[in-house]
Amino acid sequence: MEVLVIGAGPAALCIAAALAERGVVAEGLAPEDPQQPWPNTYGIWAPEVDALGLAPLLGHRWHNTVSWFGDRLGGPAVQHGIDYGLFDKAALQQHWWRQCERAGVAWRRGRALAVEHHAGGSTVVTEAGERLEARLVIDASGHRSPLVQRADEGPVAGQAAYGIVGRFSAPPVDPGQFVLMDYRSDHLSEAERRCGPPTFLYAMDLGEGVFFVEETSLALAPAVPYDVLKDRLLRRLSHRGVAVEVVQHEEFCLFPMNLPLPDLQQRLLAFGGAAAMVHPASGYMVGALLRRAPALADAIAQGLQQPALPAEQLCRRAWDALWPLELQRKHALYRFGLEKLMRFSEGQLRAHFSTFFNLPPQQWYGFLTNTLTLPELIAAMVRLFVQAPWTVKAGLMGMRGRELALGLRMLFPAGR
Repeated sequence: MEVLVIGAGPAALCIAAALAERGVVAEGLAPEDPQQPWPNTYGIWAPEVDALGLAPLLGHRWHNTVSWFGDRLGGPAVQHGIDYGLFDKAALQQHWWRQCERAGVAWRRGRALAVEHHAGGSTVVTEAGERLEARLVIDASGHRSPLVQRADEGPVAGQAAYGIVGRFSAPPVDPGQFVLMDYRSDHLSEAERRCGPPTFLYAMDLGEGVFFVEETSLALAPAVPYDVLKDRLLRRLSHRGVAVEVVQHEEFCLFPMNLPLPDLQQRLLAFGGAAAMVHPASGYMVGALLRRAPALADAIAQGLQQPALPAEQLCRRAWDALWPLELQRKHALYRFGLEKLMRFSEGQLRAHFSTFFNLPPQQWYGFLTNTLTLPELIAAMVRLFVQAPWTVKAGLMGMRGRELALGLRMLFPAGR
C-alpha cells in the first residue's frame, strides 16, 4: 500500500478521507472499530465550518454566545456576537467514513507495536506479529502514542473537564444560550478561590429540556482531578438552585495543551493529537484537522507520484506541509502565552479574559481558531497587553520556567 494510517478517531478518518479523495491507496490500522461512536463532544466556532461548506455537519448552532468574568452571580455578560456550533458526532464520523468507503480504504484490527524504516518505506509491526508495508506511515492515534518521537520539555499541562448531558430541575443556562466561559465562583469558599485551581463552566442548551454542563480547567500540570471538577460542577449548580434529575451522558475529557512539536526529522509522520495539533491556548483541534488535512494530503499525493523519490524525502515534504515555519512559530507563541496563564490567579484570569474578549472580534476569533497570520497574532497580543489592567500586565511581564526557551523557539523553531 502507499499509506498506512494508525488510529480510528477524528484525526485518522480525516486524513484517510483526504488521501482517498486524491486517489492515494491507503489503509487504516486500529484496535477499535473505526465506526464505533466517539465518546466526546466537539465544539467549533461556526464561521470555521461555514468557510469550509460543512455547516450541515453541526448538530446544534447558537447565536446567543456569552461568557461571564465577574466573581459573583449577576453582573453583565460578555456578548461574543459570533455563532458557536456543536458537531453532530455521528454525521462528522460518517462524512469522513463515506469518503474512505467509496475509495475502498479498509481498516485492519490490531495495535501497532513498532515501526521499522527502510529505503523504500516503512514496516509496521503489530502486537499479533503482522508486518504491514507502506511507503509512508501516519500515526493519528492520539497524543499518547508511544511511537511518535518528541523532545521531553518538562511537565505537559492538561485541560481537564467533567460534564453532564441531561435534564435538570431548572435550566442551568438561559434557553437557546451557549456559555463559553463562566468564571463566577461565589459557590466556592474564600480559600478555594484564593488557593484552589481556577475552573469555569462551559454549558449549552441542547433543546427539548436537555442541557450540557461542564466544569473545565483551562490547563494545569498536573491536571485537575475529575472528582474535584465534578464536585465543583454540582456545587455550582446547587448554588443556583439547580439539581441534576437525569444523567444521559457523563463526559470525562483530558488532553494536553502544551505538547511539544514532534521531531520533524523522524520518518514516522503524525497527524492530529499525535502531531501536537491541539491549539495550545484554546484546546480546539477539529477545525485545524479540517483546514490542514488537504495541504498535507496534497503533499503526500504529489510525492507518491514520484516513484524515485526516497521515502525519507517523501516524509520530510509531508512534515513541511503540516508544520511550515510560520505554524511552528505560532505554536511556540501560543505555548509561551499558556505558560503565563497557568500561573495566573483566578482574579488575573478573569481580568485577562475580560480584556481578551474586548479585542475586536476578528482578533480574538482568529487567536482562538489559529487563523491569524503570525504578524496579526503578534499584533493582537500586543493590543491585549496595552489594554490589560496592571494586574494582568504584571503577570505577563514575568519570565519564569521555560518561557525564555519558548520565546527563543519563536525565532529558532526546533523543526528547522
